[in-house]
Amino acid sequence: MNTALISICIPTYNGGAFLDETLDSIFHQTYKNIEIVFSDDNSKDNTLDIIENFKARANFPVHVEHHKPNGIGSNWNNTIHFANGEFIKFLFQDDILEPTCIEKMVEVMNSQPSLGFVATKRSFIIEGTSTPEIEMWIRTYGNLQSQFEKQEKLTLLNKDLFKRSDFFSDPRNKIGEPPTVLFRKSIINEVGYFDENLEQILDYVFYYRILKKFPIAIINQPLVKFRIHPAQASHVNRSRKIPDYEEYDRILYTEFLPLLHKRQRNRLRKVFNKPFTFRRLMINNIKRILGK
Repeated sequence: MNTALISICIPTYNGGAFLDETLDSIFHQTYKNIEIVFSDDNSKDNTLDIIENFKARANFPVHVEHHKPNGIGSNWNNTIHFANGEFIKFLFQDDILEPTCIEKMVEVMNSQPSLGFVATKRSFIIEGTSTPEIEMWIRTYGNLQSQFEKQEKLTLLNKDLFKRSDFFSDPRNKIGEPPTVLFRKSIINEVGYFDENLEQILDYVFYYRILKKFPIAIINQPLVKFRIHPAQASHVNRSRKIPDYEEYDRILYTEFLPLLHKRQRNRLRKVFNKPFTFRRLMINNIKRILGK
């Protein structure tokens, strides 16, 4: 029987529109040994009232931490800091867990102790009327593992993922948003927290730092409902320039270069390693002179 304490970590900010539905999905979890850790970024709506009402009804520990706004990564990390559980399970204020979500994820982690984390596929709730932009987004990012999944219950990945020629193709995030992932809190000692200097890619940079050291598993079943609506952070970020995407290549160069496909290693070296570029030019000139 699974008995480990699971910390459901919920970073919030003005989440009143959908938070009741999100929290209701926690009451329906088949896995019962849980605690909830809220970290609120100074919400101005009724978010804290909803949380207090939820706390009064809960028959499990509920912790409410007030956080000084300093970016989404800081708020995510604050929930981890106050978590007491063996496992961390994120849940965002507008998403929903299927009833067996935590139970099935813990089962996978317990059955394969070497895993760095387990993730799950997600389905979508489109708030309001769908648009061509939303439909295109779902076609591109709806199945993040379409490049390598098999018709099995689990997709197992290791650091060979970095060597794939399609590693750099969209979607760059091959795993999912934080609510799709469950991991042992102790892994923070190995890879560190989410990078608070990043706004948009901090989740999959965190995953890839884990994958560099540990294999991971993805449950090929949607156990999380991901809500798409105009106010969500990813939608807002698409409307402005995010410097993260320029940082992505630098992070791969400094942290993952030996693991990448040769073609990508050479590309990144040309950008970040000027001596390498000079040597490569000299080699090409010599080959040209020698007629090779």
